Amino acid sequence: MSTILQNRLGFAPWTDPRTRRLPGTIPVSEDDWLVVDDAYAAQMAERARLIETRPGAVHALSDAARPAADELLRWVLRLLPGRGHAVGATIRRPDGVEVTPDMDQPLLTLGRLCAEDFCLMLPGPAGEHILGGAILCFPAGWTLAEKFGRPMMGIHRPVAIYTEDVGRRVQRLLDGVRPGIGLLRGTAHHSNAPLHNPRTEAQGRATDAALPFIRVERQCLFRLPETGAVVFSIHTAVIREESLTPEQAAALAEFPIRHAA
Repeated sequence: MSTILQNRLGFAPWTDPRTRRLPGTIPVSEDDWLVVDDAYAAQMAERARLIETRPGAVHALSDAARPAADELLRWVLRLLPGRGHAVGATIRRPDGVEVTPDMDQPLLTLGRLCAEDFCLMLPGPAGEHILGGAILCFPAGWTLAEKFGRPMMGIHRPVAIYTEDVGRRVQRLLDGVRPGIGLLRGTAHHSNAPLHNPRTEAQGRATDAALPFIRVERQCLFRLPETGAVVFSIHTAVIREESLTPEQAAALAEFPIRHAA
């Protein structure tokens, strides 16, 4: 399978001092949330293939998170016309593919409509937010089954840069997200991996000298006003370094990103 690449990078976190360091954030509105870019059609075809052939690997939803999943689907359906979707009994995506929404499968329906992955974070008994549901087609070196039901520190346990201090700051972000305005942050690393790159904690990170791509995750946090759950969305872009703009390339030379397959 050929690598799905963007021709241009709409968000480069290393270019902004506010998003260079964990867990640096900037405000984001719902109008700027969902991304439709030049790789949308290819990414959506891959998402459809994964949902069809590996649903248990890319989807999980607890009973406690079901109301939040329903609320998220209703919210996104309201936003889709502004992103180039024709919404009716069926929904015609910007790439021309028609999708029939299944309100009984809210996260799987979202996975067929949006290039973003969506994770639902619910307040847990110990104060940390817990991963209660997700449609996760493009994991960057982790598996949904292993992380499902865990709190934030447990989810990031093997990540060296995700220290206890960073964990506390991220938890404060989750606690502080209010309905109406979201938070945007990003990660970036050199990679040779496909979009769907699940790896267990025991496997760890793959190592390879040839890392021809840059993988960027545009991550957004929004609070659902009815259920109070926090939506953590991930839009993934993979690009060749030579496709960066001169400004992005200059900033990358000044502020290098990490290497991870």
